[in-house]
Amino acid sequence: MIDGDSLREELCKDLGFSTGDRSENVRRATAVAQIASRSGIVSICSLISPLRSERELIRTACNSKEIPFLEIYLSTPLDTCEQRDPKGLYKKARSGMISSFTGIDSPYEPPISPEVEIPSQYLCIEESIALAWKSIELSLENLKRFS
Repeated sequence: MIDGDSLREELCKDLGFSTGDRSENVRRATAVAQIASRSGIVSICSLISPLRSERELIRTACNSKEIPFLEIYLSTPLDTCEQRDPKGLYKKARSGMISSFTGIDSPYEPPISPEVEIPSQYLCIEESIALAWKSIELSLENLKRFS
C-alpha cells in the first residue's frame, strides 16, 4: 500500500498542496510503485490525483516499462465525501483554513474510462475493498494467462 497521506508524512514532507506539489507527490508515489514492481511487488496507490493528464502520464510511464496499471475510481459524490470527512478537512477547506482543496477550490477531473469504478456512496468500506481486490485479482490472473 502506498498511501498519499503516509507519503506526505515521510518521503514528501517538503511538499504542500499547490498544483506542482500535488503532481510531485503523485510522481513520487509512482516511482516507489515502479521500484517495488521490479521485485514483483504489486502496489496499490491510494492517492487523490485530480488531473486526468497526470493519471495518463502515470499510465504511459507504467506501460512503457511493461508495468500493469489499473485505475480504480472511487466515484463518491462531493457531498458524501463531506459527510464522511473523518479528518475534518472539508470543513476546514469550507471555512478557508485550507486552500487549494480538491473538489472545493481546486479542480477534480473524474476519469473518462477507468478499468474499475466503485460507487462507494452505495457500499460499505468492506464492499468497496472487496470490489477493488477482485478487480486486482482478475487483472493479475489475466496477466499470468497472457505471459
